[in-house]
Amino acid sequence: MSIIFVLIGLSLFVAIIFLAVFFWNVKSGQYDDDYTPSVRILFDDTKEKKDTQSEDKKDKVSSKN
Repeated sequence: MSIIFVLIGLSLFVAIIFLAVFFWNVKSGQYDDDYTPSVRILFDDTKEKKDTQSEDKKDKVSSKN
């Protein structure tokens, strides 16, 4: 019977630790931005712009030959 009291005390201690860590994360701003991660997949990745003028010149030179 005494093991039940030990387990209840241990589970309360672990629950208090998790609650303290949760409040610490909320206070430090861990959960401030909850909108951006859900829509981040909808945005395109940024790609480097190619120099279209140099490609046009290459096409003109190759068409003349």
